[in-house]
Amino acid sequence: MSATQDGQAEREDRRVTDSGIEIQPLYRPEANGLAPSRDLGVPGEPPFTRGVYPTMYRGRLWTMRQYAGMGTAKDTNERFRYLLDHGQTGLSVAFDLPTQMGYDSDHARAEGEVGKTGVAIDSLDDMRLLFDAIPLDQVTTSMTINATAAILLLLYELVAEEQGVGPDRIGGTVQNDILKEYAARGTYIYPPRPSMRLITDVFGYCQDRIPKWNTISISGYHMREAGCTAVQEVAFTLSNAMAYVQAALDAGLAVDDFGLRLSFFFACHQNFFEEVAKFRAARRMWARIMTERFAAKDPRSAMLRFHTQTGGVTLTAQQPENNVVRTALEALSAVLGGTQSLHTNSFDEALSLPTEHAVKIALRTQQIIAFETGVTHTADPLGGSYFVESLTN
Repeated sequence: MSATQDGQAEREDRRVTDSGIEIQPLYRPEANGLAPSRDLGVPGEPPFTRGVYPTMYRGRLWTMRQYAGMGTAKDTNERFRYLLDHGQTGLSVAFDLPTQMGYDSDHARAEGEVGKTGVAIDSLDDMRLLFDAIPLDQVTTSMTINATAAILLLLYELVAEEQGVGPDRIGGTVQNDILKEYAARGTYIYPPRPSMRLITDVFGYCQDRIPKWNTISISGYHMREAGCTAVQEVAFTLSNAMAYVQAALDAGLAVDDFGLRLSFFFACHQNFFEEVAKFRAARRMWARIMTERFAAKDPRSAMLRFHTQTGGVTLTAQQPENNVVRTALEALSAVLGGTQSLHTNSFDEALSLPTEHAVKIALRTQQIIAFETGVTHTADPLGGSYFVESLTN
């Protein structure tokens, strides 16, 4: 075979990840440039490459948190209770666009959008109905809300108070990430500067009053779904995170006070090993950013704790049953990457809001991974793989 033919065959055999990272046919110890003590450490210790907790899922499983919003507060409450009855361990609220933009359901600009992409919340009464018969001291709640995050958080706090649950006993997350709204989603109300003020005000309020609450979920998911790569997802997310930390410092907050309650949100798509490496790399980089750039002293401030949702754009309306397999593999890579909570998409979500049948399969997917595969028995089971460590680097 000629040199030209050799080169052509080599090009035709070239394999790359979704981010364009070239994959070699074989990885050897010397290929990854790894310094184990510097880059890996052990789980639960900086730089947290191998996980944020010492025993990871052997000590405590990730939170199984299916995202749900069914139009009305009553219907959404019924879905929440259905999921909890089937073993879900955390709640995640999808709000409709008028709620996200601060419009009541009877506002002219809300016409045609009420209850369409989530639950409509206009008042404290709606919030009471949303969490009816759900003890808020026994479950954590994630709320995907940004421009109006402070308002929805207050309503949640008031409902808990009516249940006899004090603010020091409730746990959960508000997304509260306005920068990615300008970049990828569009549900912003105010310009960036006053929006950042609202975000850091939530940091300070929760620090003093709701100490178990995650004050932000810095999100790469929406940018990934809008078309960026895994590498870009981490880059944009950590860039936004640095902006929030600096804004909080400029507002007079101390990094080791608010840093403990920062959280993140990533997508998980189909390039299995790249997704695992993405999560490990993000943890390592964030630990260094917080300690070297922002001088955090508390190791907990340097932990990148994150929620994962399987890829929405990877679902197909054609042959939707195949989405069960896609979601299962994406969920497995999120678990092997060390996620703290997980939403698995339902197989019918390319067509509609998920049916009870479909959402139960999605939840069972997580439970099968947790209880039937053995992947939870040791922390970071892919750690040390020449391929995974090379991708992580």
